[in-house]
Amino acid sequence: MLKRLWIVLDMVKIEHTIFALPFALMGAFLAARGLPTLAQIGWIFLAMICARSAAMAFNRLVDLPYDERNPRTSGRALPRKQLTRGFVIVFILASSTLFIFAASRLNFLSFLLSPLALAIVFFYSYTKRFTWLTHIFLGVSLACAPIGAWIAVRGSITPTPLVLGLAVMLWVAGFDLIYSCQDIEFDRREPLYSFPKRYGVAAALWFSAILHLLMIFLLVFLFCREGLGPISFVGLTFVGLLLAYEHSLVRPTDLSRVNTAFFTINGWISVLLFVMTMIDIMWSGS
Repeated sequence: MLKRLWIVLDMVKIEHTIFALPFALMGAFLAARGLPTLAQIGWIFLAMICARSAAMAFNRLVDLPYDERNPRTSGRALPRKQLTRGFVIVFILASSTLFIFAASRLNFLSFLLSPLALAIVFFYSYTKRFTWLTHIFLGVSLACAPIGAWIAVRGSITPTPLVLGLAVMLWVAGFDLIYSCQDIEFDRREPLYSFPKRYGVAAALWFSAILHLLMIFLLVFLFCREGLGPISFVGLTFVGLLLAYEHSLVRPTDLSRVNTAFFTINGWISVLLFVMTMIDIMWSGS
């Protein structure tokens, strides 16, 4: 049982929670205008890990027929039969239940909206079957993180978390466009939809850059609206430089460094933006 649990945690790439978790914490700190309570941080951590784990396991389960035929994904746990479908279903149900429980420990609105959040992240897995806007739907899924964290702290919703969520959506959709370029040939052979399949790799990389530029402009607007100081803007400047470096790593004729662009750089982006914003908020509060 422990071995299978370790395999399923590896399958859902639990370490990639680093993409959305810092933005969730950023939403929580903005909502509190300082340090949220330790209880709030703890339940937000648990909710984030459980929701993402459930979503990733669900994605692996429903994509199994395609993963078995895709050379890039055929080595995953389910195609290799290291796990049974039944075990993955139980894992999804357990993760979803823990997520709803964590939401209930925060406030009533968080609990009320938790099934909707699960429905959104589960729905993404089906979008590649009918729309090339699947990358936007993935962005919407991760945009739930800062919005949910804001609600967890405030118990209400205002335009601020929606703007932050929109910025996250643009960021995620942008880097997913880059990542999906690897599967363009497979998508062309299968009844799957993606932006690179419809418009080509070059157009996908250009559209990704546009989305990331819009993200920067949106965060500038948000920081000004929230009255954040120079520390946040210094962090945002470094994020802009990292995004520029990310786009310099990939070319329509050379996708060999996509994994570096996707995993390493975007992990640094989310952590850096949260840390600098947190320092700014705490410094201003003191």
